[in-house]
Amino acid sequence: TGPGRLSPAGAQTTQLLVEPPWVPAVLWDRVTLTCQGSGTTGATTWYKDGQRWGQEGLDHFTVTEIGNYTCDRPGTGRSPPITVLNDWLVLQLPVKALLEGDTVTLRCRG
Repeated sequence: TGPGRLSPAGAQTTQLLVEPPWVPAVLWDRVTLTCQGSGTTGATTWYKDGQRWGQEGLDHFTVTEIGNYTCDRPGTGRSPPITVLNDWLVLQLPVKALLEGDTVTLRCRG
């Protein structure tokens, strides 16, 4: 998702929330992913590395494996991906969207 692809506030899209709110996420942070979108609660489909993947029907779970995760909700489609790493040194950005000129705090984790 590059510039110009951001959805306006209130648009009906599926979003993947990550807690703690830093990307890339790291396994040793005990990351929780939450799928948000309209449509039927409990009808979430999860994908890991592009393949349909367990956790059927759950709206959130704690990640135990590295990979690229997306979720799909009926009516709003598939979310942008979240990457979970297990690297020993990671430079992280806040999850919130940034615009050119914004001040940003980076985290170097190790």
